[in-house]
Amino acid sequence: MTTIIKLYDGAIGLMQRVLGDWFLPTLARFTFAAVLLVYFWNSTKTKLGTGFFGFLSPNENAFMQIFPNKMEAYGYDISAFGGFDTIVVIAGTIAEFVLPLLIVIGLFTRIAAIGMAGFVMVQSFVDIYGHVVGAKTIGAWFDGPSGSLIMDQRLLWMLIFAVLLIKGAGPLSLDRVLRR
Repeated sequence: MTTIIKLYDGAIGLMQRVLGDWFLPTLARFTFAAVLLVYFWNSTKTKLGTGFFGFLSPNENAFMQIFPNKMEAYGYDISAFGGFDTIVVIAGTIAEFVLPLLIVIGLFTRIAAIGMAGFVMVQSFVDIYGHVVGAKTIGAWFDGPSGSLIMDQRLLWMLIFAVLLIKGAGPLSLDRVLRR
């Protein structure tokens, strides 16, 4: 039994020396880029107004996605929204574009990971209470099926953000360049 434990410890030690601190953050950023970057950017595009500065004048869809209950209460008239609501929509739209970009290029990665975690929590809250998605979409942990859009998938997203928060961006990042 001692031999097996020594072999196991040796293999784990070798793996840790080879993979070191570069593998997990690099894999997390790659996974984010491969799975979530286009998802968030496509969502951002649905909120933009016209022209180059369209992010400063979000369209009706932006208000519908972020404030669905108010949008319905205001008869789908975005001119009825106040300044604070408009600032929230603009900030959310900008965050949905900028934070994923920062993660992919590895710039201020830890801050971007915290921002994305907060963004996903707000997104989930709005989906559940604003858009009133069904129980199947919400899902549950430890229930067998692993495909619910909110509880299951977004927990995996949060794991990516946790790795980036704890480990940083890794060696292939602008964070590393700036530190030098």
